[in-house]
Amino acid sequence: MIKKENFGSSFKWGVTLSAFQNEGAAVADRKGPSIWDAFSSDTQNINNGDFIGEASDFFRRYREDISLAKSLNFGVFRLAISWPRIIPDGYGQVNQSGIDFYNRVIDTCLEKDLEPWLTLYHWDLPQALEDKGGWTNRKIITWYSNFVDICVQAFGDRVQHWVVMNEPMTFTGLGYFMGYHAPMRKGIGNFLPAAHHATLCMAEAGRIIRSASAKNEIGPALSCSYVRPYNHRLINIRAAKRVEALLNRFFLEPLLGLGYPTDVMPVLRVMERYFQPGDEDKMSFDFDFIGLQYYFRVVAKFSLSPPLLFAKEIAPNTRKSNLNVMNLDVHPGGMSKLLKFYASYPQIKKLLITESGVCYPDFQVARHVHDVRRMKYHQKMLKQVLKAKKKGVPVEGYFVWTLVDNFEWREGFEPRFGLVHVDFDTQKRVVKDSGLWFQDFLK
Repeated sequence: MIKKENFGSSFKWGVTLSAFQNEGAAVADRKGPSIWDAFSSDTQNINNGDFIGEASDFFRRYREDISLAKSLNFGVFRLAISWPRIIPDGYGQVNQSGIDFYNRVIDTCLEKDLEPWLTLYHWDLPQALEDKGGWTNRKIITWYSNFVDICVQAFGDRVQHWVVMNEPMTFTGLGYFMGYHAPMRKGIGNFLPAAHHATLCMAEAGRIIRSASAKNEIGPALSCSYVRPYNHRLINIRAAKRVEALLNRFFLEPLLGLGYPTDVMPVLRVMERYFQPGDEDKMSFDFDFIGLQYYFRVVAKFSLSPPLLFAKEIAPNTRKSNLNVMNLDVHPGGMSKLLKFYASYPQIKKLLITESGVCYPDFQVARHVHDVRRMKYHQKMLKQVLKAKKKGVPVEGYFVWTLVDNFEWREGFEPRFGLVHVDFDTQKRVVKDSGLWFQDFLK
């Protein structure tokens, strides 16, 4: 049986929330519209025709949610800052009401003896900037730097832990290549510049935050997947290596000063068409930690489509897989393998699991919400983290996605990841079995 003490006294235990997925209050206190406000306003874009409404109403219930996190014995409260709540049009006048809201949230965290960790970008780009090209417009570097600087000035006196960006591969890949997420743009011609500009923005954010205080701890939160080949045929092994490069190395290596992974994907040399003088150096920054967010395994094989990648995933529902509500392959065993892989980079000082969670159905009986599968998932994940830690991997934190059920982007309200159940009609919170397990484990 795993014990909290096995991880060491300096190990960080936290919960994570997102601005768009949790706050609601889309127009309160002069907040501007984001690309996700625009996207979700058409309920045909959302699973089951769900309307986000007030989401989980964190904007009004932040004290209750922060108190819940404390009652479950977590020490870190990671929250995202809504860019359009701070700067409604993305780059112009600062909205003091937005600053005041996050000041109240941060102060409440500190009152409850919770360490506030701020995520500067969790996908809700101001719509006014998307109208100017969004992440495909190189001016985004200036716009983003301005936003980061404002946040550091407003919150830096009390916040020392900063996540510069959340899952850049997800929002650029699904939003600017596949058109599945906001802002629904498609094609390699959108994805490549958006991805390059996101890389530059992460590194520049690091420099801005570091210049404010040498005590600040800074890192990105990168999505990753355990990738294995369909079989041992060389053609499929090479295909899996390309998928791995795209999912696990694409953003990491330029941030570490290694450039894009052209060794297994020579096609990525095309990225250079978006370079300007000095970009090779500007892409990298000496981060204090690398945050990893692992949700699913990928089994890959060679395919003529899509071109350039020449690989595809074997659909999880066609093979023996442990599927979550979103039909993704849940594989806790991949966690230790991924941690070992990332620890092989000598440039990485420290690793954190900045998100770990799963969407399984909840079962409500009277006043209790049972989610045994979610509880066992976290237990299995923690065993894998501890396995890696015992082998010398510098992993120093585990943050649960998420504290309370919320709006899961295009998938709507059906996928529930929370340790706390939310009745979205009444906003009533009920701690699930998984939350009670953490409460006991972290005592």
